[in-house]
Amino acid sequence: MRIELVKRKEHSEVMVFLSPVIAVLLTALTAGIIFALSGLNPFEALYKFFIDPLTQTWSLEDTIAAATPLVLIACGLAVCYLSNNWNIGAEGQFVVGALFGSFLPVMLPGFESFLTLPLMLVCGMIGGALWALIPAFLKTRFNTNEILTSLMLVYVASLLLDYLVRGPWRDPDGFNFPESRIFSDAATLPSIPGTSISMATVITIGIALVLTVILTKTLKGFEIRVMGQSPRAGSFAGFSSKRLSLFAFGLSGALAGLAGIMVVSGEMNQLQPTISPGYGFTAIIVAFLGRLNPVGIIVAGFVLALSYIGGEGVQSAMGVSDKIASVIQGLLLFFVLACDTLILYRIRFSSRRAPASAEVSHV
Repeated sequence: MRIELVKRKEHSEVMVFLSPVIAVLLTALTAGIIFALSGLNPFEALYKFFIDPLTQTWSLEDTIAAATPLVLIACGLAVCYLSNNWNIGAEGQFVVGALFGSFLPVMLPGFESFLTLPLMLVCGMIGGALWALIPAFLKTRFNTNEILTSLMLVYVASLLLDYLVRGPWRDPDGFNFPESRIFSDAATLPSIPGTSISMATVITIGIALVLTVILTKTLKGFEIRVMGQSPRAGSFAGFSSKRLSLFAFGLSGALAGLAGIMVVSGEMNQLQPTISPGYGFTAIIVAFLGRLNPVGIIVAGFVLALSYIGGEGVQSAMGVSDKIASVIQGLLLFFVLACDTLILYRIRFSSRRAPASAEVSHV
């Protein structure tokens, strides 16, 4: 018995729209089963995981804060994926952006000006872009696999951060703790008046809306979509795959780096050995759940942020493992990919060997 995936001649646009919703529902159902098998009340656990964070002002603000870097990083990743460039190293670009942006408040703490924060944000974008251009250059120059190179650079960035906060950038007045000096007020990203939500949220939404216009209304957006769907057709139109790879990786890295320095400046106010709970990796799920559309990514980022805040709530209230949020995020990615696959392909059971065909994939 063979299981075959046969490409559909047509696919339902309604199902394309409903696929993320179905994926979320299947994830909730599977999570409930996991909670039940763990001896917990699945309805209570699901309520605390998905609903409870929305019922209190402080937890809702925490959810928005967690969604902000996810949305910003995912918007950059969407440009890469739409152009058929596979950036898996946004986590490293997030960290390097935070390092570049933190240079001023850490190494020049006396520089307090209205220019301090804008310069930090620009430096963060430059750092993230430069780190992302490494796998882009290796791909365009030596035809290396960008998935592997971008992923390996995540560990280099993490080790670099750990070295700096334990060594040259450690706070001399920090009682030997592995952390940098506290940022000054001039280097701190302000909050929206009357809330604890950082201005990073406003910046992120603005970038997402601008990116929506670029992708749908400009020649660059057309180039990204054409080269992603048919590189051969794009080459006939005069588009360069190498230049587009550098552009896509550079933009993606810049947005990840901007997210990094905004998290450090707006929430932590100093560098620590760990500055991300995995935003760069979770943003991959956000990008696909949002259908690689910046507006959809805003919604998807909020849903994924619930897994962070809800996971902490279930952990403290019901004593479940602190890894439960990661498990549910993995389930969500699995169901998103599974639903998308079934939209494009139908399952066929065969008892004989099928002839080779470009339209049939064997599992």
